[in-house]
Amino acid sequence: MHTHVMSADRRAGVRPLPLLLAYPVLAIAGAISQRQWLSMAALALLLSLLLWPALRSRRPLPWAVWLGLLVALAWLDLRGLAALALGAVPLLINLLLAWLFGRTLRHGQQPLVAHFIEAIEGAPRLALPGIARYARQLTVFWTWLLAGQALLLGTMLLCQVPGGVLARLGLHSPWPVAQAWVQAYVHAGAYLLLVAAFVLEYAFRRWHLRHLPHLRLHAFLHRLALRWPQLIRGRNRVP
Repeated sequence: MHTHVMSADRRAGVRPLPLLLAYPVLAIAGAISQRQWLSMAALALLLSLLLWPALRSRRPLPWAVWLGLLVALAWLDLRGLAALALGAVPLLINLLLAWLFGRTLRHGQQPLVAHFIEAIEGAPRLALPGIARYARQLTVFWTWLLAGQALLLGTMLLCQVPGGVLARLGLHSPWPVAQAWVQAYVHAGAYLLLVAAFVLEYAFRRWHLRHLPHLRLHAFLHRLALRWPQLIRGRNRVP
């Protein structure tokens, strides 16, 4: 039985990794070269990646949604808006994640990081001295980091020259930023910053809570990946 559950979890965690690796390459290439078809390909790959678990079920509705979104992308391409829509993706991701973390900081609610700890390492871990307080502090940290990066991304997309929102509207940018720098950060640097913050926080956590045992990084990431969908939907424990 244990082997069967592990196998099922492993299948549930499968993702089309080549699509994930190709996305930033196509996104940056499309933005810098101004070739709309590359931006379209990047958006199509991203949508396929996000909908991949539903598409694997072979149910009609997910496939209809996927085809409908591809039609919407074609409409954006015909109006020359594919690159602009692509640039908005990281901004929307950061805003969504900031909201997911921040909404759990309201009085009487368990912070999202505490949900992670409970689901990944069990409720007894959360009861250890200092863990609950650190979980709340870490939730605050991620909320502010993601919200701050969303603000930065929005500013860069507004002020990009050429191709920024202000430039498209015929307005002068108060802080002109070269397109190459903006697109490199939007489609690669923004994600690398989050990865760096995650790794540095893990190292700090092991030092700050060095009196407690910790999961190895690869084991922690594996459990987090398996339980992420359930955590976002508010399920604290995975059978």
